Amino acid sequence: MSRNPFSSFYNGFMSPFKAFGFIKGHRKLYKFIVIPFLINLTTFSLVVWLGAGFFQEQVMSRMPQGDAWYWLILQYFVIALAFLLTLVLIFFTFTAVGCLIASPFNDLLSEYTEALLTGRKDGGATFSILALGRDTAQTMWIEVKKISVFFAGMLLLLLLHFVPVAGPLLYPPLSVSWTVFFLVMEYTGYVFTRRKMGVKEQAGVVFRHFTMMCGFGTGVFLMLAVPFMQFFCIPLAVVGAVRMLHQAGELEAGPEVPAARRTKGAPM
Repeated sequence: MSRNPFSSFYNGFMSPFKAFGFIKGHRKLYKFIVIPFLINLTTFSLVVWLGAGFFQEQVMSRMPQGDAWYWLILQYFVIALAFLLTLVLIFFTFTAVGCLIASPFNDLLSEYTEALLTGRKDGGATFSILALGRDTAQTMWIEVKKISVFFAGMLLLLLLHFVPVAGPLLYPPLSVSWTVFFLVMEYTGYVFTRRKMGVKEQAGVVFRHFTMMCGFGTGVFLMLAVPFMQFFCIPLAVVGAVRMLHQAGELEAGPEVPAARRTKGAPM
C-alpha cells in the first residue's frame, strides 16, 4: 500500500465500492449475500416505517399552532430539525440492527473472501446450517458488545450539548468520527476475530494503517447515507475490508481459524 497519506486514504475509501466488482467476478459469494440482503431490506423497511410513525405521532401531532408569521417560521424550523433527527435515528438504528442480525452471514462471507484472496484450502467457509448455527451465538454476542460500546460512546457525546457554545459545535464532527471508527472496527473485526485478536491488537492494526482505515470508514459511512445503497452496503463493506487488509499485508499476520472450527470465548 502507498505510504502517501492521500493515496492511502483514497485506497481505503474506494475499498467498499471496488468490492462490487470483486463480488461480481466470484459468483460463489452470492450465496453469502442473498440472505443478508433480504435481512437489510426488511430491517430498513421496518425502521423507516417506525421512524415515520414516530415523526407523525411525536412531532406533527404536537406542533404549536398559530396564525402569526413567526409561528409559521417556527413550525418549519421544528419540522426540519425533527426530520433530520429522525433520519439520524433511522441511520444509526439500521446500522446497528443490520450488523447484528446479519453478523453470522457476514462472518462466513468474510472468511470465504479471505480464502479466495489467499488461496488457503483450509480457510474456505462452507454454507451449511450446522456451521452457521455453531457460530451464530458467539458472533452475535461479539456484535452485541461492539454495538453496546458504540451506543455508549454516542450517549456520552450527547452530553456535549450541555456545554455552552463549544459543545454543540463539537458534537457533529466527533459523532461522525466515532461512527467512522465503529464502522472500521465492525467490518475489519471479522478478520481479527478469526485470529483471536483482542481489542488492543485490533486497534494496533487500525492505527498502523490509520489514513487507510479512515478512508475506509468514511467510504462506508457515505455509502450508508445514500438512499437504497444501504441494502448493499454491509456485504460490500465486509468484502472491502478483507481486500483492504489483504492489500495492506495484514492477512498473513497470524493463522487463519475457520469459522466451523472456532472455539467459544474468542475476544471481541
